[in-house]
Amino acid sequence: MDRIRGEFIDIVEWTDDSRDTIVWRFPRYGNEIKMGARLVVRESQVAVFVNEGRLADVYQPGTYTLSTQNMPVLSTLKGWKHGFESPFKAEVYFVTTRQFTDFKWGTQNPVILRDAEFGMVRVRAFGTFAAQVVDAAALLRELVGTDPQFRTEEVGEHLRQLIVSKLGSVLGSSGVPLLDLAARQDGIGRQLAEALTLELSATGIAVPRFHIENISVPPEVEAAIDTRSRMAITGNLDDYAKLQAADAIPIAAANPGTGGDALGLGVGMALGQRIVQSTSGAAAAAVPPPLPTAPRWFIAVGVQQQGPYDESALAGQVAAGNLTRTTLVWRSGQAAWQPADQVPELTPLLADVPPPLPPQS
Repeated sequence: MDRIRGEFIDIVEWTDDSRDTIVWRFPRYGNEIKMGARLVVRESQVAVFVNEGRLADVYQPGTYTLSTQNMPVLSTLKGWKHGFESPFKAEVYFVTTRQFTDFKWGTQNPVILRDAEFGMVRVRAFGTFAAQVVDAAALLRELVGTDPQFRTEEVGEHLRQLIVSKLGSVLGSSGVPLLDLAARQDGIGRQLAEALTLELSATGIAVPRFHIENISVPPEVEAAIDTRSRMAITGNLDDYAKLQAADAIPIAAANPGTGGDALGLGVGMALGQRIVQSTSGAAAAAVPPPLPTAPRWFIAVGVQQQGPYDESALAGQVAAGNLTRTTLVWRSGQAAWQPADQVPELTPLLADVPPPLPPQS
């Protein structure tokens, strides 16, 4: 029956009832599409016409009439020397141009990155991406060949391997710190989509959308990040330790026994030490500093040095007449002996001392 039907003029069309077929070849007995066959190409499709072994044309959505060397019945009769088969083969491949959005990807092994804050880290990632045929002729030449039904599973693994190979280079060249990767996932996804489209351009496939759902680090790195976050939230570690000790007291009291008593004893001792330290610090802060020491003065009486005297003792020397305005004085910090009336600190003591008598004629 297929042989008999093959002698009629065809209506070549395809309605896709699957969700994973990329290329489908129109089935015709002996691949002998007859002269004048009507080709119907729907939206989200293109048709590639292969005539006598060569890619003849690519048809966009619409209705067309095909020209071949195969005439109904006559070509078969003339092909008696070929076993009643026409040597003029004509085939039509329908190629789906819509986006296939059900591709998933993930890193089987972690990708090693160099981060400015954490050093070398290993990251894993997973997500989804979409693929779309943009050049049907290149797809047939490079990937499909003569496959009568080319499905997404035949190209999916190749795309996933290519993604993993590009992921490390894109993440490494982006310069995004590890802690900012989550905020930059959209931008990194666009970079990966552009890089993959460029890499797949020879095969006629593009990656219009690329999504990163998650980027994760090893558990030990996550623990380090959590520790740093708790330290930043806590702020004052001393106050945090006090709070922890205070919270542990009712817990220890509610769990009597060796473990609870030991915990309560340890917490109590630690809390008591902190209270004593706080009290000692407060008491130390209440003690005034020592009084400043009064300056010690020396005076020259005749050719002898007398002292040291404080200011009250100097007042007695003024009353005794040993300290006058012209008496040489010295204390620590002076470069040399000076008359008393040239020292500002002694001016109040010499206020009642009369100056020397003028010379008598």
